Amino acid sequence: MAEQSLPLAAATRQISLNGASGPSGVACTVATPESERRWQGPDAAERNGILEKARSIAIVGASANPSRASYFVATYLLQSTNYTVYFINPKESEILGHPVYKDLASLPEVPDIVDVFRRSSAIKSVADDAAAVGAPVLWIQLGIWDDDVAEYAESLGLEVVMDRCIKIEHARFHQGLHLFGFNTGVISSRRAR
Repeated sequence: MAEQSLPLAAATRQISLNGASGPSGVACTVATPESERRWQGPDAAERNGILEKARSIAIVGASANPSRASYFVATYLLQSTNYTVYFINPKESEILGHPVYKDLASLPEVPDIVDVFRRSSAIKSVADDAAAVGAPVLWIQLGIWDDDVAEYAESLGLEVVMDRCIKIEHARFHQGLHLFGFNTGVISSRRAR
């Protein structure tokens, strides 16, 4: 059977975030449609600025399972960037040859970005932890949109990026998304005609 291309919403439903799964095997909920969103996140230039300023990233909900999204992101960050990457997961001891910490408070430094791979219901507590250690940015991965969580995190003094993959955004701003060496400026899996 030939592989079929899925609309973004359908593809988003199949993302697996640290083993979180809902009804009928859906790993995370589809992000709120843009027309129903009340919170506005940073624009592309602001997201690029966040990535440019950052020197360290803590991945909360990191997994040693190569089929998890957090593993793909971690691999990219370690191989294609100069960021210091920390892994947070109380159930793991090592990921990609790096030690894993049980929580943000256990890190040897305050991370510039806390990248979250947890279900929406767990993000408020991650925001609390990020604010408690003094992290400036809470980055919530692709497929998760929760206006209340974003507003709550901002009330704690955190800058919030939501429903964006840090790997995709970094590659986009650093000419890493291209076809045959040409940066098209468009994120698409279809070849240009």
